[in-house]
Amino acid sequence: MSGHDMFDLSGKVVLATGSNSGIGLAFLTGCARRGADVVVWGRRADRNTVALEDLRRLGAPRVHAEAVDVADEAAVEAAFASTLQAMGRVDCVFANAGYSRSAPSFPDMTSEMYHDLLNVNQHGVFYTLRAASRHMRERAQAGDPGGSLVACGSLTLFQGRQGMEHYGAAKGAAAAFIRGLAVEMGQYGVRANMIAPGFIMTEMTDGNDQTDAIKKHFSAITPLGRPGLMSDIEGPAVYLASDASAFHTGDILVVDGGRTVAPH
Repeated sequence: MSGHDMFDLSGKVVLATGSNSGIGLAFLTGCARRGADVVVWGRRADRNTVALEDLRRLGAPRVHAEAVDVADEAAVEAAFASTLQAMGRVDCVFANAGYSRSAPSFPDMTSEMYHDLLNVNQHGVFYTLRAASRHMRERAQAGDPGGSLVACGSLTLFQGRQGMEHYGAAKGAAAAFIRGLAVEMGQYGVRANMIAPGFIMTEMTDGNDQTDAIKKHFSAITPLGRPGLMSDIEGPAVYLASDASAFHTGDILVVDGGRTVAPH
């Protein structure tokens, strides 16, 4: 139809885990601006409430939140069921929840540090994508195909970093999930992709005594001459949630200002 906005998300329900702040919130912020109904999953109910207020103000017609720790399999299942009860459906899921903690070196990485990070960054992504894919398969089998599964990656997919091998392993596993889901879920009209951000300035890195040094460092090593901003994540999120990406699956979208391809 003439004049149709392929980036319009009206009527679509978009869920993101770890989304009451940071990159997860940026995923939902972009979608809210384009008219999506949005679902915040985060561990802290108070911060979820604040995020919902912001998202509603940006244009989300319907908002919903669940206080959930994605490392808890039963909690993910319960939260997804509760989300479906509240919203009726889910059209796009951003499996984003995770944290970063480096060890001094790989030989000094404790088993506890390794398992604790994988419980959230790898197993939490598995639980989330599994719940979403079950719902989307069931919906497709009932005659309503379609959907978008998105995992949040990082540049550790492409670059080794000392003491961050566990983090890179979790992101590598998520990329493998996405490739498999692209193949398996295609028959249901469901797409699966990953967004791999470079360094993004968030509330954790902005406004502290290291901010200027951080900005200077990433400006120097990034071809576009600056660190990423939360707003830089919004467009790619809208694209993957929308019908504009209807034939785009099994891919990793690198949003890093050119760092990955720059000479070092």
